[in-house]
Amino acid sequence: MLKPLSQVQMDTITLWYLVQHSLSSFYKLEQHFGSIYNAVQPESLPLWSGLGLHKNHLQRAQQFYTPAEQHRFHSILAEIQQHSDFVLSYHDPEYPRQLLPYSDKPPILFGQGQLAQLMQPQIAIVGSRKPSPHGRQIAYDFSYYLSEKGFVISSGLAQGIDEAAHQGALPHQRTLAVMGTGLDQTYPAQHQQLRQQIVQQSGTIITEFLPHTPPLQHNFPRRNRIVSALSLGVIVAEASLNSGSIITAKLAAEQGKLVFAIPGHIYSEFHQGCHQLIREGAILVDHPEQVLEDLALPTQWQAQQQSLDESTTPSLSAKPEIPEHLMPLYNQLDWTGAALDHLAIHLQQDAATLTAQLMELELLGLCMQQSGVYLRCRPIQ
Repeated sequence: MLKPLSQVQMDTITLWYLVQHSLSSFYKLEQHFGSIYNAVQPESLPLWSGLGLHKNHLQRAQQFYTPAEQHRFHSILAEIQQHSDFVLSYHDPEYPRQLLPYSDKPPILFGQGQLAQLMQPQIAIVGSRKPSPHGRQIAYDFSYYLSEKGFVISSGLAQGIDEAAHQGALPHQRTLAVMGTGLDQTYPAQHQQLRQQIVQQSGTIITEFLPHTPPLQHNFPRRNRIVSALSLGVIVAEASLNSGSIITAKLAAEQGKLVFAIPGHIYSEFHQGCHQLIREGAILVDHPEQVLEDLALPTQWQAQQQSLDESTTPSLSAKPEIPEHLMPLYNQLDWTGAALDHLAIHLQQDAATLTAQLMELELLGLCMQQSGVYLRCRPIQ
């Protein structure tokens, strides 16, 4: 059940509604007025006209406090309450830290299912909407193997490779779908059952789009940037040259993520996109273990250690509790590492206190130090 929205979340939703999902307008207004709260105050709305915003945004701001527009806005709030299990503003401590470095991060996320999945290491699997049977099987097999190793498999809930990737991770209850519509809709409609299975089997559905947002074509490349940004790496299982997954792979490369491509027959149009990515520098893989080797992260060791522990000592399979006073620090750690000075600035704590808390997390097996930075370790489940 969705908790009551905070003031920050309400202000973020209001501004997001007024600018109609425009990232540039949202962050321009926040910067100009000093905060989201200031930007949406009644006395601030007339001042928008001098900021070079789109005329539709200005018109919506002018009409926002009319009865008709207020009715429409509150109907959207009601839909959020109805369909969301959690809402995250980018100012919230639970907001995925891996999205924060990017200027085009979504200011808010609406989600269903398990919020905790966003805190786990993710690998994206993407590809053609019309794959070959061979490509579909490869996506399923890679997803099954990597999710068994402890990684959450993220994709876009589309037909084809996305569908197979989600299905492969369902047996291990580790998959996350990023949607290109509001939570009140499912696209494609025939994936309603798959969406329900993801939520029922401890998976997660997220979107940056407000309710009533239809499946507009330009929303899906926007969705893809979230898929890649959340992930440690992106696997292109099968793709033609004009596949949308090529865009996802290029976004991932721009974000500094590892891009993996699975090769196929040289005369097959289904694989030409993957071959092109390999020529451009993507890592060729033909077994999911190679993905783990190239990521070379402590999460891999942690997942392998978990398998060993569970096979030898079942009593160790219980998930350790994270003490409440350590949660803010734990939420700031990710799988690529954070320096002590960065944590001190962000959390506004002195180095001595942080060092003591980091030692506590290490003793709980939730954190480790490597090459001068601190990394999150996946809790034993």
